[in-house]
Amino acid sequence: MTKTKRIVIAGLCVALGVVLPVAVHSIPNAGNILLPMHIPVLLAGLICGPWYGLATGILAPALSSLISGMPQAPYLPAMVAELAAYGLISGICIRVIKCKGITARVYMALIAAMLVGRAVYGAMNALIFRAGEYSMELWMSGVFITSAPGILVQLVIIPVIILALQKGKVIEIGK
Repeated sequence: MTKTKRIVIAGLCVALGVVLPVAVHSIPNAGNILLPMHIPVLLAGLICGPWYGLATGILAPALSSLISGMPQAPYLPAMVAELAAYGLISGICIRVIKCKGITARVYMALIAAMLVGRAVYGAMNALIFRAGEYSMELWMSGVFITSAPGILVQLVIIPVIILALQKGKVIEIGK
């Protein structure tokens, strides 16, 4: 894939990272449940590579915060760190993990990125924002139980998008 194509796709993912949360936040607490900003960041990492994924993970929440006020300033550093980890790790894993079939690679990269990103988010909360008040139960509840619908949506929709883009010869993963 050319550098220009990667920049365009990453830019589209940044734009989606701003627009999707605005649409979802019309439903109370839907952002924490459906995780709309995560989808374009994960896609950027998987499609464009780790550095574009990292940049998308930084730019999407920062621009969204500036444009729409979401995420609010106190939550922005933790979200930037989490989403940057998503983009970076998904981009690294899709290139490093070798197995039969693109679907298996996408799932393995997604799961690795989700786990690392959630660990980064928990560390940010525990060390900086809620020092001394953050527990394993609070972390598990916030990052896995509350957001289970969003995680399920990511695990269903992202592989479908990747396979459709690959079938349409828009992208080539693993070549």
